[in-house]
Amino acid sequence: MFNARTAPQTDLCPRNFLCRSSLFIHAGILSLLSFAVVSPAGRLRTQLGVSVGDGGHLALLHAMRRHANFAEWLPMTLIVIALLELNGVSKSAIHSLGAALVICRITRAIGLKADTVRSVGRGIGAGGTAIVTLVASVWAIVRYF
Repeated sequence: MFNARTAPQTDLCPRNFLCRSSLFIHAGILSLLSFAVVSPAGRLRTQLGVSVGDGGHLALLHAMRRHANFAEWLPMTLIVIALLELNGVSKSAIHSLGAALVICRITRAIGLKADTVRSVGRGIGAGGTAIVTLVASVWAIVRYF
């Protein structure tokens, strides 16, 4: 458990002050969103009696892809944004990246439909997530040098 009194003092987090990350709100929203993304797959597994794989059910396959795509992109992007924040990038930039990521992940989850690959929401969500990840990653590399 974090203890502000025993935490090492840094410029970003003095010992007598509990650090408040700009990314907290976005990470919290995305964590709650993960329940909305995971729940349909679990519900369908129970209804269809499928414990592993998709059992040949297209609806379960799509629910699994929503969950997998969320899990594939979200952790690394949040980590890179958090590292940017720890290295002094402005709160407004962190909020912009975090808000864009939240919007893109919601749009992507809603846009992944069983009937078409070319859904507008899917494209905006996937492309937007890739752009946020790319911007944060390049920013982190540039910041290093």
